[in-house]
Amino acid sequence: MGDVDQYANMLREDVRLLSEANGTSMEEAFFARVTDTITGSGEIDTLEYFHHRGTPQSGIRVDGWGGDPRKSKQLTLLVVDHADDPNAPTLTGTELNNQFKRPLRFLKAALDEDWRNRLEETSPGFELADMIAARWSSVKKIRLLLLTDRKLSSRVDGREMTEFLERPVSYSVWDVSRLERIESSAMGREDIVVELDQHGGAIPVLAAHMPDSPYEAYLAALPGSVLASIYDRWQARLLEQNVRVFLQARGNVNKGIRKTIEEDPSMFFAYNNGITATAESVEIENRDGIPMMTRLTNLQIVNGGQTSASIHAALRDGKDLSKTFVQMKLSIVDAEKAEKIVPDISRYANSQNRIAAADFFSNHPFHVRMEEISRRLYAPAKDGNFTQSRWFYERARGQFADRRSRLTPAQRRKFDLEHPRTQLFTKTDLAKAEMTWRGRPEIVSLGAQKNFAHFAHAIGKEWDKRDEAFSEEWFRNAISKLIVFRKTERIVSDAASSWYTGGLRANTVCYAIAKLVRDVEEQKQSIDLKKIWNAQDLPDTLVDVLDQYGEAMHMHLLSPPAGGSNPTEWAKKKACVESAMKMDLEFRSDISDMLIGTAERRERASEGRRDQRMVDGIKAQATVAEIGSDEWASLRDWTRSSGMRLTPTEDGILEAATRLRVRPLSEAQSVKAMAVLERARQQGYVSYQLTKVCGPDG
Repeated sequence: MGDVDQYANMLREDVRLLSEANGTSMEEAFFARVTDTITGSGEIDTLEYFHHRGTPQSGIRVDGWGGDPRKSKQLTLLVVDHADDPNAPTLTGTELNNQFKRPLRFLKAALDEDWRNRLEETSPGFELADMIAARWSSVKKIRLLLLTDRKLSSRVDGREMTEFLERPVSYSVWDVSRLERIESSAMGREDIVVELDQHGGAIPVLAAHMPDSPYEAYLAALPGSVLASIYDRWQARLLEQNVRVFLQARGNVNKGIRKTIEEDPSMFFAYNNGITATAESVEIENRDGIPMMTRLTNLQIVNGGQTSASIHAALRDGKDLSKTFVQMKLSIVDAEKAEKIVPDISRYANSQNRIAAADFFSNHPFHVRMEEISRRLYAPAKDGNFTQSRWFYERARGQFADRRSRLTPAQRRKFDLEHPRTQLFTKTDLAKAEMTWRGRPEIVSLGAQKNFAHFAHAIGKEWDKRDEAFSEEWFRNAISKLIVFRKTERIVSDAASSWYTGGLRANTVCYAIAKLVRDVEEQKQSIDLKKIWNAQDLPDTLVDVLDQYGEAMHMHLLSPPAGGSNPTEWAKKKACVESAMKMDLEFRSDISDMLIGTAERRERASEGRRDQRMVDGIKAQATVAEIGSDEWASLRDWTRSSGMRLTPTEDGILEAATRLRVRPLSEAQSVKAMAVLERARQQGYVSYQLTKVCGPDG
């Protein structure tokens, strides 16, 4: 069985589990399962499930949309083709054409006021059609996506752009082969391959490295039109290692940049700081004695995202870029080193606008710690079960499937019992539950990737301030929050026969939980997450209250201010949260036995921090001993010769570390010694032995 077939089997299993767990259709479960893969690839920031199917005769169908046309100037519509059949035939070109006609028919109908008025106002179809009609003047181009669990026929190699009401229409297919390719790749991304001849032509470059150097660097004057064309193709994916994940790529045109482009474009090179970029490889051709850059693989703009977005906006607005040039410093970093080096380049290049956790990638210590805890900590067995299980934290995409695929059939059965797929969770799952609990449902409503950006920024700052707060206690609480989140998803879906009208499920869930948490806190209490962890489930009383809050929040979201946004956009506004939190609700079931006082919650957190400090001390002590006296002596000598500043205490600890054979360091001393080592490495200290013991990231 090939990799794609194995992936397809796993995908079908995932979809069935999601469907059963959340009480949704297989089709919606498939959409939910692959959405993070698509948004994580960088092709689109957010996708919303908005299912509308017309009569068979009309051929109208749409299953979702993505992004705000007012900001992106682009309308994205999608349709789902879910077969759930291992023997399903490949998707042919004829079928592809028929599938893409359906959302276009919906688009045409959505612009017809009479058709819109015949829809039920609370239906997802009406909300999407109403949004399209209201923002149609902002739409400059249309993108159609097809999501399918079938393979696309090898005879179909693409589809040319067409037009709809004088707007260009592009087409994109996410079939099972493409999904497998993305999820099995190390970074969960398709390569960014920039063929410069497709963006205006090759660029003269000046080498900025020695011929025998292992490091490649180039300087170039990049025509503004070329940069704008590249950005138009890849957009936020070019900023993966810069502001997209942490500050978000902001499309607003900087006034100073805009003024220079419009009034004095020939001085842009002099006035602007340019961009700092990295790539995994570059192709240079000698043309008439001049080195010309022709191709870049996995280009990343690590500083200058605002410049790039602003120049792209100028191109979109029809500005002349023929006299605009941007200086570019390009570093070539191979794929194996990119995960460590590129965040460092980004951090130092952005030092004038320093942000917390600028290297909050999958190798950030927070994620490493969560992964480590998840691999060793067993959850209590549920009632009626004798087997304890673990919650598997997928720090990097594909870890779960990769680990499982390496096992024998017998080992796999044991692994499946210990790691049920329903207890697999990702960084974006964790971010949704945590940001909801922090009372930010409007942020969660922005979509998985944007929500994760805010989560990363907040957790990064907290980690730098007090990393011991992220203990086993924190992890258990996070799982309890995730249990509440997933249970509420099921509650909302099960309410379809009573109060749930369809659509807005994700928004309803996060608003219901955030509102409940706030109301409990106003009583100077907290939901007892320890009880949820111990039971691995929710009591009926809490389920009933969540159902009550879900109904109240769903009705709230369906009632935006007169003349205001539609419900989906209303859910993303701070005013929506403020209005929801002011609503007066009384618990219709007694959940007093699920509440604890604030003092007890704080004491548990304090105990967790103490335990984590002890764990950190033991690990540091073991690492210090493994490194050995000789290497610590080498580090001590380097700090003195390099002029690195140490406190008297730190200097004394390094001195003591050179005599480990006589007396080992204490746990507290070991923690400080490792901190000195990390600081020295950031300042240029390199040792093969230390790299071997600590790894490239310490």
